Amino acid sequence: MGKIRAHHVRITTFIQATEDEDKVLEAIATFIPDEIDDDDVLFDVDDTTGFFGNPIKVVNVEIKRSRAVRAFLDHFRELLSEDDRRYLLEHLDEKVDEEGTLYVRFNKQKAYLGEPEIDEGGDTIQVRIKVKAFPMRKEAVMKAVREWLEE
Repeated sequence: MGKIRAHHVRITTFIQATEDEDKVLEAIATFIPDEIDDDDVLFDVDDTTGFFGNPIKVVNVEIKRSRAVRAFLDHFRELLSEDDRRYLLEHLDEKVDEEGTLYVRFNKQKAYLGEPEIDEGGDTIQVRIKVKAFPMRKEAVMKAVREWLEE
């Protein structure tokens, strides 16, 4: 299997007042493999207010330790369907920024059901992977991600 290396992973989503917080947290858990120690997952929930005064919670998860990041990357790749891999390959230029971060959004409801699916809509879970590449240029990151996805 093609390997990719990353500095860290961040997972972010919003919990609207109408949503069941436990279900949203379960949806996020779909992306975190069981073999990662709880100590290696930084988890933060912030209360904020939406544009119309509605309460919103912002969930941020960060994985930084090398072993945990590697476990996440292996798990993440396995979660991707063939269609999702193909979609990422076709849109890689839009999914990688100049700082070497790969951005992927997933349907929140599908993730809760354990069937993560890439979704460009608004009600999503965003996964950001800060890829290690040398030299640290967008092209090098895209090449590393392409090789990883094509394996």
